[in-house]
Amino acid sequence: MKFKADEIASVIQKEIEDFRGEMQTSEVGYVLEVGDGIARCYGLASAMAGEMVEFPSGQNGLVFNLEENSVGVIILGDYLDISEGDEVRTTGQLLSVPVGEALIGRVVDPLGNPLDGKGPIVATERRPIETIAPGVAARQPVKEPLQTGIKAIDSMTPIGRGQRELIIGDRKTGKTAIALDTIINQRGGDVICIYVGCGQRGAMIASVVAALEKHGAMDYTIVVCATSSDPAPMQYIAPYAGAAMAEHFMYQGRHTLVVYDDLSKQAQAYRQLSLLMRRPPGREAYPGDIFYCHSRLLERAAKLSDELGGGSMTALPIIETLEGEVSAYIPTNVISITDGQIYLEPDLFFAGVRPAINVGISVSRVGGKAQNKAMKKVAGSLRLDLAAFRELEAFAQLGTELDKATQAQLDRGYRMVEILKQPQYEPMHVADQVISIFAGTNGYFDDVPVPQVQRAERELHQFMREQRPEIRNKLIETAELDDELEAQLHSAIKDFKKQFRAEQVETSA
Repeated sequence: MKFKADEIASVIQKEIEDFRGEMQTSEVGYVLEVGDGIARCYGLASAMAGEMVEFPSGQNGLVFNLEENSVGVIILGDYLDISEGDEVRTTGQLLSVPVGEALIGRVVDPLGNPLDGKGPIVATERRPIETIAPGVAARQPVKEPLQTGIKAIDSMTPIGRGQRELIIGDRKTGKTAIALDTIINQRGGDVICIYVGCGQRGAMIASVVAALEKHGAMDYTIVVCATSSDPAPMQYIAPYAGAAMAEHFMYQGRHTLVVYDDLSKQAQAYRQLSLLMRRPPGREAYPGDIFYCHSRLLERAAKLSDELGGGSMTALPIIETLEGEVSAYIPTNVISITDGQIYLEPDLFFAGVRPAINVGISVSRVGGKAQNKAMKKVAGSLRLDLAAFRELEAFAQLGTELDKATQAQLDRGYRMVEILKQPQYEPMHVADQVISIFAGTNGYFDDVPVPQVQRAERELHQFMREQRPEIRNKLIETAELDDELEAQLHSAIKDFKKQFRAEQVETSA
């Protein structure tokens, strides 16, 4: 092999011409003490709050406390590799995560490292995990529905794109199930979903990923995972990392949904870090800025103005209560930040009413603006009717004689509760929801025995798909229920009732 001297000389010449001497400066300090996921460092006089620092073992840290003689750093990773006397260098950068299409369908940690064994993530862009929320002028009102596929939510506590709707309840009442059904219901739509598992068991997050894969939802979902065995700093930054990944798509004019499961665990991780850093404790030993910790996260959810592309980020934060204590510190904080809450009640859950939504306490502060017109028309009085039914039910348990009208109201209430029950992983199209609620509120199920109501509802949907598809298709197209369509719906359900009654007679015979 011959070398061409003139070619080599020209390459070297070009390299010399293009060479620009860049001086990289970084402040170097050393570790005074380390333990429990935090380090105190001396000599970093110009370090800034929220800045990234590097340790010789390759671990990164985040400047958390700026004190007179030292800097408190939270360690993002295994602190056991760091020892007293180690060097620590400033980087002049904020903590950022990879963002973009490359992350969709992947399971990552809060720093964007893959956890699913599917190879490295080749992302071309990064975004700081903490950014300022859009201002008032950059937003527009929430008016476009985000369908969850859950009858009880879409009819009574509707969620709009850009809204923050809290899911709150005791453990094991179906909070994550509602979030997962909402993600699965976005299949075939234009919403990119981010599920942030914060402080959950590893097995539980694995089951979430398996459920999403089974229902084809991982094609448009990113899972950010900080399990209960991960260090507190990772659990603290996980929701911010998920928000940054969603914001990237939002500013491109696309629609996103972020589930924070759950913020109680993140608050506990932040409390742990704050107490270790000797920050003064407040109520329930949480630091004074725990409200700001959650508000700056949830305020990033928005429906952007048309000038900024009209993208949206919808947030579903989850909070776990203890013994139904909604008035505890963290629940009241997050309730005051969000645009409504869905409260899940253990008594209803164990009575077989699932999703176990308490209609009285659950509310959406956006309301009917985030509903399509057909749903708004059929579900207008449903909330009040169910609340009145719950009161009547309590009264009827006293064993008093009831007049005919009260008994009829009770019977209708029992059937509406049956209609609003829904199995997990079976979200329903909004047109089918409208048909179900229309039939229930107009008394078409009043003569159906309560145990048969769900079967009647399933057969009604089958009848509408097979024998009257034009009504369902028109509902999907127009999302409105005008007088003509309403008359067609009445006629179709009456025809169905004749068939259903004939079937009942045959089975009883």
